Amino acid sequence: MLRWLIGGGREPQGLAETGEKLLELNGHTQKITAIITLPCLETCEEKNQLILTASADRTVIEWDCDTGRQVQKVSCFQSTVKCLAVIQRLDVWLSGGNDLCVWNRKLDLLCQTSHLSDTGITALIEIPKNCVVAAVGKELIIFRLVAATEGSLGWDILEVKRLLDHQDNILSLVNVNDVSFVSGSHVGELIIWDTLGWTVQACERNFWDPSPQLDAQREIKLCQKPNDVSIHHLTWDEENVFVAVGRGLYVYNLPMKRVIACQKAAHDSSVLHVAKLPNRQVISCSEDGSVRIWELREKQQLSVEPAPTGFFNMWGFGRVNKQASHPAKKQQENATSCSLELIGDLIGHSSSVEMFLYFEDHGLVTCSADHLIILWKNGERESGLRSLKLFQKLEENGDLYLSV
Repeated sequence: MLRWLIGGGREPQGLAETGEKLLELNGHTQKITAIITLPCLETCEEKNQLILTASADRTVIEWDCDTGRQVQKVSCFQSTVKCLAVIQRLDVWLSGGNDLCVWNRKLDLLCQTSHLSDTGITALIEIPKNCVVAAVGKELIIFRLVAATEGSLGWDILEVKRLLDHQDNILSLVNVNDVSFVSGSHVGELIIWDTLGWTVQACERNFWDPSPQLDAQREIKLCQKPNDVSIHHLTWDEENVFVAVGRGLYVYNLPMKRVIACQKAAHDSSVLHVAKLPNRQVISCSEDGSVRIWELREKQQLSVEPAPTGFFNMWGFGRVNKQASHPAKKQQENATSCSLELIGDLIGHSSSVEMFLYFEDHGLVTCSADHLIILWKNGERESGLRSLKLFQKLEENGDLYLSV
């Protein structure tokens, strides 16, 4: 079951504004593994918002989000579809599982690869020259899509190159700008790739220690707890990549090609999702049920004291996390030029928070294994809006001029 959060097209009053549930999309029988929007064609008169969802039940469903209606369904997959991607320029979409498939808008299969591996494709991104990058186990495989022409029999997928620089399974893969994409692995490797030459621009393999020392005991400790260094999620802004590494958060600066800030113990369990907010802020959620807001600060602006609790109330809930606000070790300070400071802690979920969506005008929506979807509002902004509405109401009634 998929609960639709925000309606498209006519902009109805939905969860992002009122907390009201709009639609429930019922069709899958097992957990949803991927979801993407399917952009409307400019030539199409109907501008209904369409999405595609994949599930562990080995199906992909196309939905009309204005009505909640199931438009089409594909049930011919031999394995779970783990990722989806839309190539808008070619007007096709891709599914990744044990093979890579190319589909048109009518959900007709145009072409597919042979069985790639039992691990399957865990992530897909588009890069220039009609190419896509697929994460398959430890490898990144670059495929080129060949569109059907008058002289050809149909569509085709050509394997162009395999990038073998990772030492363990790749868990995350994102485009960061027009010239770079980034991949992260189970053992904490972060590799920056050139999108045109497919070469390594930079590589980080020691996120757990910005000032590494060759120490056998430390290596044994890492082997005992591999999840402490796994890169679960990546996000980015104009110059930084924000990386969820085990229980920690790290900021990797692309121009400087190094880590500029980190919080080794940002959460008590693995960080599952991270996103960039305005004003140099970052938000993260974890298996421990917590959702936290961080601010990237220059070192000279740091204060030893934790942020005042009044600031936490901007989001309606909060407390100071003493463990996360401890001063960084001297080795970390020498290796980093900024700091991630905890400024908000959203308390409400009782189980693992899997992911969230941030809407700048409406707030934050968090989704948890406790079956709750919570809408968080910025208290300061909401207070300002209420005050504005009050003054408008007084002005309409003439009370404002009487009081003056």
